[in-house]
Amino acid sequence: MYKVIQTSRLYEQIVQQIEDSILKSALKPGDQLPAERELAHQFGVSRTAVREAVKALREKGLVEAHPGRGTFVTDGTSHSIRQTLDWILRTGPEKGAAHVVEVREILEPEIAALAASRADEDAIASMREAVAVMDHSRRDPEAFIEADLDFHLALAEAAGNPLILSLIDSIVAVLREQRMRIFKVEGGPERGQHHHKQILDAIEHRDAQGAREAMRAHLQQVREDSRNQGLQISRVS
Repeated sequence: MYKVIQTSRLYEQIVQQIEDSILKSALKPGDQLPAERELAHQFGVSRTAVREAVKALREKGLVEAHPGRGTFVTDGTSHSIRQTLDWILRTGPEKGAAHVVEVREILEPEIAALAASRADEDAIASMREAVAVMDHSRRDPEAFIEADLDFHLALAEAAGNPLILSLIDSIVAVLREQRMRIFKVEGGPERGQHHHKQILDAIEHRDAQGAREAMRAHLQQVREDSRNQGLQISRVS
């Protein structure tokens, strides 16, 4: 599969070959890399060179290492976007949060409309499951928020466009932080659930315009809760 390395800077050449395999789709997101010993044999190099290469690939966001399981190819595009968003929010958290809401208002109503047209039964079942978990997790912020994120990711997946899914996946960490901040706004989870169910109902009925409008209403609620959360913090401080 791979060419034996002939020259110096071995690990960089290993990185290049694996990157080429990803670009050519010989390796796809989710694929597991061979163990270090096997890679060293394939490339004709030491295990030290392989370790350096895997480290470089991790830093580029092309692979993720899971202790006890192995090293897996990931989506480098999502990783790069995630890093950029993280930097923006760290350098200006107040404006950054507002920017996230604006991006969601641009993207998610159309994502919901596409999902209403394209969602298959598996996607709809995932949304129903997420809504059910939220219904039973009002006293468990972590479980509620993870189900909330699952709902929005299921919508993005149902839209049937891998670029959309990559974009939404890239901001999941940002959305989680935002959701954690506004969870304790009085009545917030209940209002959020109302909108989630309106979105789901529109998708089940293949109502693209209804899904679009329900998502717009939901994001308006998110904007209002974010503003109220900011007011609560200013009063406390």
